[in-house]
Amino acid sequence: MVVGKVTRDGLLELSKKKIYLEGNILKILQAEAGDVEFETYLKDCIVRDVSSRKKRLEVTKQVQQQNKELEVAAANTSKLMEELRVALDESEMLRSQAEQAKDKALDDLDIMQKRTQFELIGTIVRVALFVIIGVGVITSVMYAIAMMAGQDTQIIGSTWSNMFGILLTNAFSIVGTIMGVKYATDNGNSKE
Repeated sequence: MVVGKVTRDGLLELSKKKIYLEGNILKILQAEAGDVEFETYLKDCIVRDVSSRKKRLEVTKQVQQQNKELEVAAANTSKLMEELRVALDESEMLRSQAEQAKDKALDDLDIMQKRTQFELIGTIVRVALFVIIGVGVITSVMYAIAMMAGQDTQIIGSTWSNMFGILLTNAFSIVGTIMGVKYATDNGNSKE
């Protein structure tokens, strides 16, 4: 297809401003016979169009390559996020198990301390009762021997009476102290 003089001159004028035709139109345009200037213009447009298409193709390929890389990176990121979520869930589960184990250990320790306290209290009460009974029996035996021997029992009798009063007072004092310690320990634990 041959263009008119006005169009030809307009296209040549645009080429001075570095604006050239591109695309499939270049395949159908022809210069009039003997119009070397327009023929050169059309060849120059074709060379520029080929070069421009190659650059656009390279950019398209580069963009496609970057898109592929971004898709792979997005898939990796998604996979890492899922692994992180799983790790966080496992960490939370382990923390919960650790807290449960700690609570169980504290409960076991508390039970052991109470058992030890009860055993100690039981031992103290038994020893105190043995001492009280022992002193009472020894004093009673001494008083009985003094009475059978015909000795003066007035001093031993008052001592025996005082001894039983003191032993009875001490027994109640020991039991009261133990019960007070037990009550204070139970109230201290219930406040926690």
